[in-house]
Amino acid sequence: MPNIVFNVALGRVAYLASLPAANDALIAVPIETTGIVGDATMRDYHDLQSLLAGASNEQTTMGRKTLAGVTVTVDDALDRAAVDSADIVWTGATGNPISALVICYVPDTTAPNDATTIPLAKFDFVIVPDGSDIAATVADLYRANSAA
Repeated sequence: MPNIVFNVALGRVAYLASLPAANDALIAVPIETTGIVGDATMRDYHDLQSLLAGASNEQTTMGRKTLAGVTVTVDDALDRAAVDSADIVWTGATGNPISALVICYVPDTTAPNDATTIPLAKFDFVIVPDGSDIAATVADLYRANSAA
């Protein structure tokens, strides 16, 4: 489960994770340890461009990964919607240490643009890449429960 859901994505994660557009995707963006802002600040960014224009830095050596096998399941018995994904793997990961993964919605993968990429959730993910493979388990990416 995420550490935060971005304010811009509250109530929208399950919809956007259903990938409603023709060329959309969810991506994972690794965020470096150096300069990372606190959760209270991070949750207020409305797009990836703004997030990266602040103190937080993208760890570009590992690079962004597109999530595969994204599913949204409505669970009537437990009164919730669940978003899941296959694990993310960086093969031979190197570069600066990271402290978080930010999962974002890209509305058009044919013309990706950080200004239109919506940050959905941030996960604490403290890793020092050393050339070995790194895997992030993102099952239980998001759960939305009934407020009643």
